[in-house]
Amino acid sequence: MLTANMTDQVKERMHQVKSILVSQPKPQDENSPYFKLAEKYNLKIDFRPFIQVDPVTINEFRKQKIDILDHSAIIFTSRNAVDHFFSICQELKVEMPADMKYFCISEQTANYLQKYIVIRKRKIFTGHRTADDLIEILKKHKNEKYLFPCSDIRKDDIPDFLKDNGYKYSEAIIYRTVASDLSDLENVYYDILAFFSPSGINSLLVNFPDFKQNNTRMAAFGPTTAKAVRDAGMLLDIEAPLPNAPSMTGAIEIYIKKANGLK
Repeated sequence: MLTANMTDQVKERMHQVKSILVSQPKPQDENSPYFKLAEKYNLKIDFRPFIQVDPVTINEFRKQKIDILDHSAIIFTSRNAVDHFFSICQELKVEMPADMKYFCISEQTANYLQKYIVIRKRKIFTGHRTADDLIEILKKHKNEKYLFPCSDIRKDDIPDFLKDNGYKYSEAIIYRTVASDLSDLENVYYDILAFFSPSGINSLLVNFPDFKQNNTRMAAFGPTTAKAVRDAGMLLDIEAPLPNAPSMTGAIEIYIKKANGLK
């Protein structure tokens, strides 16, 4: 919750924006709203992933003592989980049985499965986009034994639901989210830094433990990222999603119009 003092500070910091660093990979789609934003307002927008994903070794996986084929269903919440799970299966020479069920957080993740399996022959259950959507589907399938492949840093909602409701499940850490090396950015400054996860904030502080915000505006997508910014003692200038701006680019555009004195 913003106090009146914090709101005043944000207003005082509302200087012209000319450059933005987005802590994600550069979009492949030439119609990305970031490119349109840069062209519309004559901005320099750079992209740089602040985190990277490293697979666990086979030995590390084996230490978790998880038998993949002892499960009847697998929960996937990201493409990273899909890639690293099937990579481990390949190394272990484990072949997915035809009756294995797949519960995916979104249609995009479900479609991505076709990289590894013939999806038209499999039982796939798909949420709309969020963990809450997927949980509603899981409620209808309580008798499965679930495997939840995930990162060492993950949200609690799905495993907490499984645990609290007595589901049979195993959690397998198959990859790690670690800070990228950003040392080449030490003397590079941007008007706005845009973050999408607490891990991105952690990476900033790991790379630059003496980071001082000064006039750099911080943008955060989602409540947990916003909290991470504030917990790090920084002022949050741009928060998304907003009722009138469901995307990061939308929230940034609203800010730029005010900061740059545009209508």
